[in-house]
Amino acid sequence: MVKLNEYKLKTPLSEEDIRRLRVGDIVYLSGVIYTARDAAHKRIIEHLREGKALPFNLQGGVIYHCGPVAIKKDSQWVIVAGGPTTSMRMELYEYEVIEKLGVRMVIGKGGMGTKTAEACVKHGAVYVTFTGGVGVLAAQFIKRVIDVYWLDLGIPEAIWVLEVMDFGPLIVAIDSFGKNLIDEIVNEAIKRKNRLISIH
Repeated sequence: MVKLNEYKLKTPLSEEDIRRLRVGDIVYLSGVIYTARDAAHKRIIEHLREGKALPFNLQGGVIYHCGPVAIKKDSQWVIVAGGPTTSMRMELYEYEVIEKLGVRMVIGKGGMGTKTAEACVKHGAVYVTFTGGVGVLAAQFIKRVIDVYWLDLGIPEAIWVLEVMDFGPLIVAIDSFGKNLIDEIVNEAIKRKNRLISIH
């Protein structure tokens, strides 16, 4: 049985932090993360291609595929639910975001494709998964809302800058060496299915 390692990491993340992680490792993350879904990714790419400055710095940063539920309490934003959204929708954009902005970690659910995996290898990043369907639990790791950008996109699609403490367990699903845990599991399942079919 493979021994999995557990890591407690703090943002900003260095390439050294990332290169020691392997598929299946567990991460607990503290520091600052940025939520970004489809519309935010699209706008980020538009800014990059048009040469516009972004209002935030993602160098060594963490993107969380999440459309949080946020409310105002005493003029302060509070995240009441913040579970992951399906990551594959961001596959179109993620390579460029990792390459051009120095993102070190992407958090989501459901896995990502070959382009993102290539970016992870080339630029020293990882894709990690958090359990879906537990948005209220996820919100308990969020200590405060630091800022919010692009609220004109709507609360779920805006970029929320969040301080988290020991956010996890996050499972490394794509590491910086080209291993893809979800692909491996799917391929193994197909092999087992085919073996069972051939037996019968």
